[in-house]
Amino acid sequence: ADIMAVRDRDPACTCLPDVFLYFKGFHALQTYRVARFLFKSGRPVLAHYMQSQVSQHFQIDIHPNATLGSGIMLDHGTGIVVGETASIGNNCSILHQVTLGGSGKKGVDRHPKVGNGVLLGAGATILGNVRIGDGCQIGAGTLVVGDLPAHCVAVGVPAKIIGSFANFAVQPSTAMNQPGSREFERNVTRDYSI
Repeated sequence: ADIMAVRDRDPACTCLPDVFLYFKGFHALQTYRVARFLFKSGRPVLAHYMQSQVSQHFQIDIHPNATLGSGIMLDHGTGIVVGETASIGNNCSILHQVTLGGSGKKGVDRHPKVGNGVLLGAGATILGNVRIGDGCQIGAGTLVVGDLPAHCVAVGVPAKIIGSFANFAVQPSTAMNQPGSREFERNVTRDYSI
């Protein structure tokens, strides 16, 4: 599902062999999946070694204990950080420089929980044990420190909800439309009260 997510969502992808051979976000994600298997199989040292190698070579750091669904696209990938207790749902798209960071100490659930069909814009930072609802879109450079309801659009520092998707069947992660584009504006009901 991950390879098809890249093919379907990334306009730079011309064919499946390109994804398999050259897309570092895809490579990092598949290495994470092997590392997670090793981590859950009682081989944490080897899992952490793989995490370290991916971080060093691709600048993508995904803890092997994080939970990632299927159909995920890491677009460009550079600078993505996913912490130990983070979870990401199915069919999500994550752009470069996104951080799913923790708040608190070891032994507690301290990282974000991201729902299905979410688009995390470039440079978005989500901190702490917060919940991002299904079908949300987080704008580029946004700082999220609180829960967000399903199907909303949030931007800013700190994050403010600026609208919601009128059609809940629309998944921002597959549409890949950024705020300001015609396609985005057609699918979002703006909240002008903020």
